[in-house]
Amino acid sequence: MANKQKILIIDDDTNISELISLYLTKECFETKCVEDGNEALKVFETFRPDLILLDLMLPGMDGYQVCREIRKTSSTPIIMLSAKGEVFDKVLGLELGADDYMIKPFDSKELVARVKAVLRRTSVVSEPEKEKTSNIISYPDLEINMNNYSVNYMGKKVDMPPKEIELLHFLAASPNQVFTREQLLDHIWGYEYAGDTRTVDVHIKRIREKINDNSAWSLSTVWGIGYKFELKK
Repeated sequence: MANKQKILIIDDDTNISELISLYLTKECFETKCVEDGNEALKVFETFRPDLILLDLMLPGMDGYQVCREIRKTSSTPIIMLSAKGEVFDKVLGLELGADDYMIKPFDSKELVARVKAVLRRTSVVSEPEKEKTSNIISYPDLEINMNNYSVNYMGKKVDMPPKEIELLHFLAASPNQVFTREQLLDHIWGYEYAGDTRTVDVHIKRIREKINDNSAWSLSTVWGIGYKFELKK
């Protein structure tokens, strides 16, 4: 039997964390609950979760800082949980490297569905060699490898969370094709992300901060429509 996927739940409200744990356990996940930000970083190193559910308002160290610290060394998927529903809070969470953001109170079934969706996107599964090869896209000074979720730019590995890699790979796999923000949300996130297409803009901005346009290609904005990976003639 395959090992259970592990979920680290970081929330100082024990009622909420225990309820989330109950739902996830029923879905055959292994869970561990932590109430303090500082303790969460220690448990993260020993528990080695496949995904983290991270509340923002924590004692010791808030969720934003926990996310920053984890992103220094790991691309483990993070879903932020918060009562803060303002666009600023969502954007900040995404810019820090979160893969998703859910507003409290939330439906437990939706949370489980989002956990499964994120894990499907970030899990590397066994594939025939031909499919593995097709998951590697190369352009001058750029290689995107979906077999191990890595990006190499100018001969160096670039640290990117899974969502950024998936978005870049999706665009680069269809050069010169224009995608609307709604299409990118559907393909990369697999559901409507709270109807906020700025999610795509945030991730494009973060990608551009890490890789610059090349003389042979560019990550281009098509004003009023969306984005494309443009090959230059």
